[in-house]
Amino acid sequence: MSKKSRSKLWFLVHSWLALPIWFFVLIVCVTGTLAVVSQEIVWLANPQMRASPPSDDAPLLSYDQILAAMKKAEPQTLVQAISRPDESHFALDVDVSYPDGRSVTVYVNPYSGVIQGVAPEFNFKAFTRALHGWWLVPFTNGYSWGWYLVSFLGLPLLVSLITGLVVYKKFWKGFLRPTLRIRHGARIFWGDFHRLSGIWSIWFIAVISITGTWFLIEAMLFDNQVSISSAQIIPAMARKAVPLSPDGTPPAQIDIDRAIEIAMQKIPGLEASFVSLPGNAYSHLDVGGRGWYPLMFQTATINPYNGEIAASRLISDRSTLEFVTESMRPLHTGDFGGLWIKLIWFFFGLVLSMMVLSGLLIWTKRTALATANALKRSHKKQRSATAPVNRETSEASL
Repeated sequence: MSKKSRSKLWFLVHSWLALPIWFFVLIVCVTGTLAVVSQEIVWLANPQMRASPPSDDAPLLSYDQILAAMKKAEPQTLVQAISRPDESHFALDVDVSYPDGRSVTVYVNPYSGVIQGVAPEFNFKAFTRALHGWWLVPFTNGYSWGWYLVSFLGLPLLVSLITGLVVYKKFWKGFLRPTLRIRHGARIFWGDFHRLSGIWSIWFIAVISITGTWFLIEAMLFDNQVSISSAQIIPAMARKAVPLSPDGTPPAQIDIDRAIEIAMQKIPGLEASFVSLPGNAYSHLDVGGRGWYPLMFQTATINPYNGEIAASRLISDRSTLEFVTESMRPLHTGDFGGLWIKLIWFFFGLVLSMMVLSGLLIWTKRTALATANALKRSHKKQRSATAPVNRETSEASL
């Protein structure tokens, strides 16, 4: 076999070995696209998650009103946390515990305070995010190898973006004169689609590949006990700091709505979306939500007896590195601006999935054709090599 033939053979072997990698990338892209709108899909299938107002002009209840309505319906219920989703058509997620030891999350109507149902421990949203994020491989001691496997794909995706821009000369012309030929055969159509979708998805591919690569770095840092967080550890209140009533029981705590007012004074522009209630007499009350920067939450830790702020975690408290790294997850998932942002991420996720599929189709056709041609050349050479031997054998027999 000549040197040129050996090179072509190794190239074909290399091309076929690339198929499992990009087929896996396609699956990850599809599951990630579904994960973006998985909460909305569950909402469509589960009426208990819906925030249906009793009337057209019904106002949203405050946190204290929600708590009072729940206590009235189920006096033995201990509310641990209340979370208000970004989208107003979703019911509140409330973490509760019962005297029998059960701890569950229930859906509560934000207009009436009625408990509409119990959230399952594992649903379609959890399934798609687990399948996309770590391939359902369980976490045992640190991050699972499934997490590493999926997050590693951010690197070839980023390299493919860079090499695609280098190979496709003057790619910016695709913005000015987009070309998609649909009457010139499948190969030309998929080639045009691959280039066109890649051009219009440059920003999205960059976001997904960079944030995906960060998840790989994040896992490596965590598993090696390396932390870049500057968040302080907030100790429990000292025993002497908890005031006692004359009969020896802890005094009444401040209202949740009052705690939110205190937090908003500390954090201007705060949109309180979750409240974590004290778990015991020495625990603080936490209020958090988004502010002017939607990619990051800000929190205030408050003394539940006198309303003093024990600690806070503001955007300004983050280092430059933390500001960047904490923005990675919402940028990757599109979970920071309500339904419209999710729909944008979902659309470009579909485009990215189709682009990977079109690349696979183009690659498969070219590689399969090259393999067939190589086999034909090999068979032709074999026949040519055996022809003189056959002639010599025939002449000898004569």
